[in-house]
Amino acid sequence: MSEARHALSSLRVRRLFLAAAKAQKQVRRGMVVQARARDKDEPSSTPVRFGLTASKKIGNAVARNRARRRLRAAAQEILPLEGRAGFDYVMIGRVHTAPRPWQMLKNDLRSALKALHNDTPEPTDSAKPNGPNEDAQDE
Repeated sequence: MSEARHALSSLRVRRLFLAAAKAQKQVRRGMVVQARARDKDEPSSTPVRFGLTASKKIGNAVARNRARRRLRAAAQEILPLEGRAGFDYVMIGRVHTAPRPWQMLKNDLRSALKALHNDTPEPTDSAKPNGPNEDAQDE
């Protein structure tokens, strides 16, 4: 079974980070994830864009760079599969980003994405026919 993978690009302009900061966010122990649906007329070379931030609250330059590297690796692994086309994501590093076990960090990102997109179902999900289990629930 082949899953749809979206191409990624990174956010580089401050105004895009500020726009994402005004949108929805989910806080997890390993990171904060902000998600913003892009306007239809907003140009982009890829369906999914992401940005990373790590402030001095995390620690010295070594700790911030390690947190950013881990967030970038998690984004490159998970966002192509679980990110939605037409969205910008900003991941903010926290104190627990660098020492957090890798699997838990990836689970943090997955659960944040799921919570962010929980209120708006994907168009392809609503087009799918209901399975046979729905009839069993009515009995």
